[in-house]
Amino acid sequence: MADLLFEIGTEELPAGFILPALEQFQQNFIRKAEELQLTFGQVKVAGTARRLALIVHDLVERQPDRLEELMGPSTKAGLDADGAFSKAAQGFARSKGAQASDLRIVKTTKGEYLLLVREVAGVQTSELLPDLLRGLLAEFSFAKSMKWGSNSNTFARPVQWLVALYGAEGINLSLDGIISSQSSRGHRFMAPALIQTQSAASYEQQLEAAHVLVDPVRRRQRVLEEIERAVAETPGLSGAHLALDEALVDTVTNLVECPFGVCGAFDERFLELPDEVLITSMREHQKYFPVLDTHGKLLPFFVAVNNTRVTDIALTRTGHERVLRARLEDALFFFGADRQRRLDDRFSDLVGIIFQARLGTMLEKSERLIKLAALLAEKLAPQYIDAARRAARLCKIDLLTNMVGEFPTLQGDMGAAYALGDGENAEVALAIREHYLPKRAGSALPASTLGALIGLADRLDTLVGCFGIGQQPTGTTDPFGLRRLALALLHIVGDRGYSLSLREMVYKALALYGNKVDGSAVTVDAVMAFIQGRFVNDAVASGIDQEAVEAVCSLGFDDVNDCKKKVDALAAMRNDESFAVLAAAFKRIRNIIKDHQGGEVVSAFLVEEAERKLADVYSNIATMVQPLLASKEYGQALAGMLALKEPVDLFFESVMVMVDDEQIRTNRLNLLTAISQLFLQIGDISKMTVS
Repeated sequence: MADLLFEIGTEELPAGFILPALEQFQQNFIRKAEELQLTFGQVKVAGTARRLALIVHDLVERQPDRLEELMGPSTKAGLDADGAFSKAAQGFARSKGAQASDLRIVKTTKGEYLLLVREVAGVQTSELLPDLLRGLLAEFSFAKSMKWGSNSNTFARPVQWLVALYGAEGINLSLDGIISSQSSRGHRFMAPALIQTQSAASYEQQLEAAHVLVDPVRRRQRVLEEIERAVAETPGLSGAHLALDEALVDTVTNLVECPFGVCGAFDERFLELPDEVLITSMREHQKYFPVLDTHGKLLPFFVAVNNTRVTDIALTRTGHERVLRARLEDALFFFGADRQRRLDDRFSDLVGIIFQARLGTMLEKSERLIKLAALLAEKLAPQYIDAARRAARLCKIDLLTNMVGEFPTLQGDMGAAYALGDGENAEVALAIREHYLPKRAGSALPASTLGALIGLADRLDTLVGCFGIGQQPTGTTDPFGLRRLALALLHIVGDRGYSLSLREMVYKALALYGNKVDGSAVTVDAVMAFIQGRFVNDAVASGIDQEAVEAVCSLGFDDVNDCKKKVDALAAMRNDESFAVLAAAFKRIRNIIKDHQGGEVVSAFLVEEAERKLADVYSNIATMVQPLLASKEYGQALAGMLALKEPVDLFFESVMVMVDDEQIRTNRLNLLTAISQLFLQIGDISKMTVS
């Protein structure tokens, strides 16, 4: 066994490309090596903006010998009337480098066939690696790829060098004129000379000596150490700490090969700006880390991470401060200009922003949101009706501001800041900020009732509008992010515990569009089916019993939290022994009654003791559980229904349902249908398999 090193040197890769590329690198190698039956030890990937590297320990030096079974023609085609091998059999054997006498007859499900079993000698790993590595180069998938020069291959950025070593031996490999070698590169500025890589084992140490921390985990830790050190060494910042954004740490980690932190300052007058503006200016444009005091208040300091060792800290600090000052001057100017007009005074200007070409302007959307938010508030939180109208009126106006034009990620944040400056109610301002939440899967939801109401109205309006003009997602295409919107809607409703008929709200949201959209039942059904699909996928992905989800949703989907309660009740009950038996019996009931509509159970037609007992037990249980079903105590209702197990078993053991007497047969079907309908108020348990 020997170690493998494969390094792809490039021009600077975008920071967001590196970690996904390394994951592909690792998984694709493992798959290809297993297909070739090459065993290996630890597979490690490493990389920076200038390189992607694969290190494989203990890669076997040779494939194992193996027996290969090759199916030939059938005996009808391969043997003649005398049992001798035909020309077809001889030709098959010859094409495989064997004699016809090497063939044997085997029986298969399709009949008798001729089979060749031959021993295949394993190939040396060094002979397999060139094609394997070329395959790895070709299989990278990036968000954007490019060609360079006259080359035919694509990559995220132009490839500059290749290092390919198996043990101490080089692997012959080329890509558009670039020949693999043992020559890697150190830090672009601090160690630009070539490095003669000795082996996979020494690779990381050699690069570290050339000022490159190639391991992303180690480099990330060094970034954190450097920014903490920069703050600790700055006078007057005792006790201060950094506002760490994990995504920014990851980005900075993949922008540098050897990090060096520098702490700078900015004029205190810029603290007049909202914190979100300062933080965004530092984070998005400059990749700087804000500094907070012991109370979490923003200080006029920041930390920058350089990719070269800082010899003149004062000069470097001044450079960073100059760049940030220009950004903050622009932000302060925009902030002052925006505050010259109240948000409410700009409302009519929303006519200048197109929401969607066929759905009209943002002014029209805002007018719909006012009405839809009030409808939602009326149903869910009547005390917020007026506030909901106000928040809905103001929530999109910050799209007109200079600040959001410069920093689009601040939409909502700037609306809240300007609303407070205008003297608006604090709850209204918070709703303007929160109605965009969650901004991505798994992120924070609106914490306030008003924020939740406006968020629901906003998403419902977009969903139904797009479906109303036939712009629903297809396959992997979702240009309006409707899957994300539907999931956010479900999470908000679930988090708040709202009892809400989504179908009713979809109808009303469509009606607000007037004749701009198809507001028919067909559109409503399409929207509901789409939201239900998101609900099912999300529930299953979060580990909820899939069959319980299907048992509930197969009967209808409208009230999200009601569905959740039913699913939880079925999932909790399925391991009960009585439930397992009853579920099997219920499946039998469903098969027997089929499309029978049911009807009154007449006591006079209950002629068998078993059916009379079942009818009595059902009557008592139905009386007991109906109040529980009405109050949505589904777990307790199911527990009560389990008492039907024994009488149902006895019924099927003793009673023939489909008898000749029509009145008795119909009466028995009515009884079984009533039992079925009782369970169907929670879920179709026939869809739940039992062990």
